Amino acid sequence: MAGPHTRAETERQVSVRLSDLTLDYEAMAVVSNLFRAANSVRNHLERTVLAPADLTWTAFVVLWVVWIWEPVETRVIAAEGGFSKATLSGVLATLEKHGLVERTRSAMDGRLVDVTLTPSGRDLMRTLFPTFNEQEREVTRHLSDLPAAAEALRALTEATE
Repeated sequence: MAGPHTRAETERQVSVRLSDLTLDYEAMAVVSNLFRAANSVRNHLERTVLAPADLTWTAFVVLWVVWIWEPVETRVIAAEGGFSKATLSGVLATLEKHGLVERTRSAMDGRLVDVTLTPSGRDLMRTLFPTFNEQEREVTRHLSDLPAAAEALRALTEATE
């Protein structure tokens, strides 16, 4: 539950409170439930997988982006992760301190910074990600058609980008 009220209570109250307005309640329900679901899934993954590994969500996203695209420029990590360069800088400092990533000046342009995983960072992602994926499977087990759900979410993303 995101707050003190259940989803059903909130939807009923919205209907009562906004009954005098002409609104698309189905569209509102989709967006509202998408937001609730995203927060709920993120919180679940933080509790079950990331906290035991001493990682925040943002640190995990940084490790994921670097793991997939390394070497990768900091500006690309920030864009892919959806956070500011200032936030990224602090997270990278922490990940460097823990020996999981390295920053180097770009060979192509010395003003840019590339990030790579250390061997410890690669080992962490190779061992942590299967556990993360097990929880992804767990939280999606009630969806009857995962490819259709994934496609619907892709369509929402594309419509807003």
